[in-house]
Amino acid sequence: MRLLRKSNVFILLIVSLFIVFPSCQKEDPDAIAERDRKKILEYIRDNDLEEVAIEHPSGLFYVMENPGNGAHPSMSSYVRMRYTGMLIDGTVFDMADGALLQLGNTIRGWQIGIPLFKNGGKGILMIPSALGYGQWPPYGSAIPRHSCLVFEFEIIDIASK
Repeated sequence: MRLLRKSNVFILLIVSLFIVFPSCQKEDPDAIAERDRKKILEYIRDNDLEEVAIEHPSGLFYVMENPGNGAHPSMSSYVRMRYTGMLIDGTVFDMADGALLQLGNTIRGWQIGIPLFKNGGKGILMIPSALGYGQWPPYGSAIPRHSCLVFEFEIIDIASK
């Protein structure tokens, strides 16, 4: 009986190690970046954006429907935006009409992509996970870990404070 309990404890320990150990392995950022790039290129192809999508050196892709007028926003700018945020499969996770955001307090993909436009600018940002939320999406959101993000947006107004 005692031997049976010890073997059950040993089996439970071994099974636990097989469950816990893989989750402790470090994820390869280069492999994730390559996977994200393939997903974004597939999104571009599936949405007939090959002729208009531009790849930024950061890995971000964007479509400039209207560049806008005036000055570009800076990290300290407050930008009033109209946007829809989606996962690459089209699932909408956020939407706003007139949100006022300080650019420096947004995800890295916005900090890189939005300054490419001016006041009144309109476009699409296709953001790899490393420039979005990576492995730490907002708690309770519909955004899975390592998700590529798509934002259709329009800059309504730019102000510096």
